[in-house]
Amino acid sequence: MQVKESTFLITGAASGLGAATAERLVAAGARVVLCDLNDSVNAHAQQLGASARAILADITSGEQMQQAVDAAVALGGEHGLSGVVHCAGVVSVAKLVDREGNPADLESYMKTININLVGTFNVMRLAAAAMAKNAPNESGERGVIINTASIAAFDGQVGQCAYSASKAGVVGMSLPAARELSRHAIRVMAIAPGVFETPMMSEIPDEAAQALAAAVPFPKRLGKPDEFAQLAEQIITNPMLNGELIRLDGGIRMQ
Repeated sequence: MQVKESTFLITGAASGLGAATAERLVAAGARVVLCDLNDSVNAHAQQLGASARAILADITSGEQMQQAVDAAVALGGEHGLSGVVHCAGVVSVAKLVDREGNPADLESYMKTININLVGTFNVMRLAAAAMAKNAPNESGERGVIINTASIAAFDGQVGQCAYSASKAGVVGMSLPAARELSRHAIRVMAIAPGVFETPMMSEIPDEAAQALAAAVPFPKRLGKPDEFAQLAEQIITNPMLNGELIRLDGGIRMQ
């Protein structure tokens, strides 16, 4: 699939991995719809120029995400929606039993699962239904879906039961979704980032962030959002990448 003149929907596009992906794809000649709950996504879309549109939508809402998909299909014109890079999600930390002996909050756990896992399924199902209507391109493809998992799916740390479970679910959906959507010529991939320079990372103390960076074998630093975007672009353009998860982590293994 060619990036140039194709149209992509990017969730979580107001900042971090999603924003960097939007910037890279627009620079490569794509049209993009930037989707986020944060209204700063509007300013980011304006900065990217005429090839970008912004829409405020909750990934857990069927109605709102359908509007986002419809906006991307309209922007694509006769070629419709070519791909989705789904970056929206939340990080949560809570021990099963806290220092006072209290059990973890069930509502908080369910919220994390709902956003990170159910939200991913919601985006996939709506985008796939739209892309299945596309005419195949010159290589026979109709679309591509790239989901964002996390190395926490495999190396979850203390307090990450909800987050790790939600991201492990994203990993688990990749292969069955790819198998199912193969009849529509739609590929499904997932990226599992390690520790990256994103707004989520800014929420932890500097000392902890430095310790995480030092734990990366090489390069010994936090990942840059554009490095995620670069991999997303490579997945889009390589038709043999399908049904798989790629760790993007500099070799780190969390403990």
